[in-house]
Order: sequence, then C-alpha cells, then structure tokens
Amino acid sequence: MSITQILGKKGREKIVAITAYDALFASLFDEFVDIILVGDSLNMSFNAQKDTLNLGINEAIYHTKAVRNGVKKALLMADMPFGSYQSEKQALKNATKFIKQSGADCVKLEGEDRAISIIKKLTGEGIAVCGHIGLMPQNVRFEGGYKIKGRGYDEAKRLTEAALNLEAAGAFAIVLEGVISDTAKQITDALKIPTIGIGSGVDTDGQVLVFSDMLGLYQGFKPKFVKEYLDGKTLIKNAVKTYANEVKSQKFPTDEFSYKA
Repeated sequence: MSITQILGKKGREKIVAITAYDALFASLFDEFVDIILVGDSLNMSFNAQKDTLNLGINEAIYHTKAVRNGVKKALLMADMPFGSYQSEKQALKNATKFIKQSGADCVKLEGEDRAISIIKKLTGEGIAVCGHIGLMPQNVRFEGGYKIKGRGYDEAKRLTEAALNLEAAGAFAIVLEGVISDTAKQITDALKIPTIGIGSGVDTDGQVLVFSDMLGLYQGFKPKFVKEYLDGKTLIKNAVKTYANEVKSQKFPTDEFSYKA
C-alpha cells in the first residue's frame, strides 16, 4: 500500500489501520488492513508501562524492523517516540534513522502548532509524515490524564485550524484521537487528506485500534471506544492451563507427538 493509494481512499473507501509490534501478528493482520502502525502504545501493552513516555527510539526501531518482516501489503507507519522530535534537526535525524534502519514507509508524530515546522522539514527531505491531534498520549503527564478534545465551538474551530495547518505543512494524513465525533466530522470534511480516527466517531476517513485491545488481550484499562472482537485473554489462558495440566498428568506428549525409532 502506497501513500498515493491511502490518499486516494479519501471520501471513497474507509481506511483500516491496526497496531502491531512483531512480525507474527503483522503477518496475520496484513491481508485485511491498509495501514499497520507500530505505535508507541507498545510501551503499555507490550512493556506493561503506565504510559508511552519512556519508550526509546532504538526500541521503537527494533519493533518496526520486526513488523517490516511480516508486512507484504499494508503501509507501515511508525510512531516517533516522546522526546525524539523536539527540534527540526533532531526530528530529521531520528526520522531518517527510522526509515533507514526499520524499513518504515512513513512516520507519525503528535502535535499542533509545534509540529508544523517539523512536518515541513521532514516532508521537504522526502519523509512521509502522518500528524496526530486531539488527545495526544505523549501529553498525558502534562495534562494530568487523558482528556477528550473538541468540545464546544471554540475548541472545534481550534482543532480544525490545527488540522488544516498540518495539511498545509505536508502531512499526508492525520490521526484524530479522542475527539468529539461532531468535531471529528468537521475536521474530516475540511481536509483534502484522510483522517484516521480512534475514539472519534464513525465519520473519519478510517479507524485504528490497538490490536491487544481489540483482541481482548490487554489486562490494563479498557477505553470507551474499544470494541473487543475476541476474548483473547480467556482463550489463551485456557489453552495454556490445558497444556500445563496435560504435561503434569503425562497426557502430553503422546506417541503422536513423539519421535520413535
């Protein structure tokens, strides 16, 4: 999947995105989705951290490189971790490192006004960038929690202007996270580039979910916007329990699973 193909879906076909952190899961998802995001959410669902903030860029590159090995069709997008794009110079250095070392097709970064010059710099050097506004997880400690955005006329206007500025800076798409659905629709209608929603209603150009949330694997908290398509936690725990019981009772391995002379 190319950037041009993603852009071509605007207003025509919903974009399907999902996270992945390794080649195995990426290969299972690749057939069905348009975008696979190596999100900094891996710091919570994979590393059991309380937020995304202490994820390092080398760790993010490691996981993106692993996912690359499982992706044949989808566009591979990588999150720029917190602290890796605080200036244009730093952002270009780290984004270039991402593209070269991991094989990502594009990067994603959070921010409104502060992201404009960074996106201009990266796209000017040939690096495709997806923006991210609304609820920005990398601001969680600064804001004192995860706050829904886009309530009221002034907030809706501000977010719409921010999205338009990121589009003008060169972003090929924008993630809208935790945005009131009416505001998300307003932003989507105002842009020529696609919006990808997470917790922002049905009127965005696409949707993204963290795979461990939608498969019912993550045992932390469950946001309102997450629909569990599988009770993965129960299924896996039951399977491992059965395996353990069979080993202890010597029901496994039987002759069927043993080599004989």
